[in-house]
Amino acid sequence: MNLRQLRYVVATADHGTMTSAAQALYVAQPALSRAVRELERELGVELFARSGRGVVLTPVGERVVREARAALDAVDAIEGMSAARSDGRGAELRVATTPSLEPELTGRLLPRFAREQPAVRVRVVRSAGREEVAALLRAGRADLALTDLPVPGDLTAHPFEQREMVLVSPPALQVREPVPPAALDGMRLVLPARGGARRAEVDAVLRRAGARPVPVAESDERGAWLGWVRAGLGSLLWYRNQLEDTDGLAVRSFMPPITRLVGLVHAHRRLPPSARDFLAFAKDDGREPR
Repeated sequence: MNLRQLRYVVATADHGTMTSAAQALYVAQPALSRAVRELERELGVELFARSGRGVVLTPVGERVVREARAALDAVDAIEGMSAARSDGRGAELRVATTPSLEPELTGRLLPRFAREQPAVRVRVVRSAGREEVAALLRAGRADLALTDLPVPGDLTAHPFEQREMVLVSPPALQVREPVPPAALDGMRLVLPARGGARRAEVDAVLRRAGARPVPVAESDERGAWLGWVRAGLGSLLWYRNQLEDTDGLAVRSFMPPITRLVGLVHAHRRLPPSARDFLAFAKDDGREPR
């Protein structure tokens, strides 16, 4: 028996279906179902019975969930003892991130947070990717992480932003709307510079679409991208919410949509005050129009 299994059982009881519980925890539904079945085998009891399209607790399941809630509350209280010694002033906050999201973290979120919480020392913990981010959180080497979702079920995820990648083109470009990703094959594109995190994101989208565009300009100077599009040099593939001043240009969605869910993630333990403050700040920031 482990805490992850207890959290999955409690979430299933709260949401009524394993699918809804998995979605709420941002884990794969098969992983959640497997963990619940493993706990049932270990205890030698049936915790849930099917009811229509969902599940309901058996009598013994109700007792297990009641004790599981108490156990999880006790764990949170124990982990909160160290956090209670500090009110966040002068505390250190360690935030891990992936290479592609580090510019967002250091260029937007952290400067704004520092203005609100100047006494908190923030340290960015760099990683090679999403898997290393998870390892840093599990090892206690980072308090929070900004990363792509979903993440493994032993981590807690807070969705931060749903991003849609769109095609920005000169109005004269004739293309079907919404744009099929295959239309990117052979298209003239303004692209981020080779070797960088932004280029890796775009290249991943192009690989999934099986498209080989024609690069007409390659630069990480985002301020120049739309100028090249306006000049008729080519089109741009980037996130809608990170584009400014697209007046006079055609902004088109893809079908199926190309989206990316970004979230703040932490281990299943009580957060220190500085991390809780940053989490609340980031959620508010994500709701602000940009």
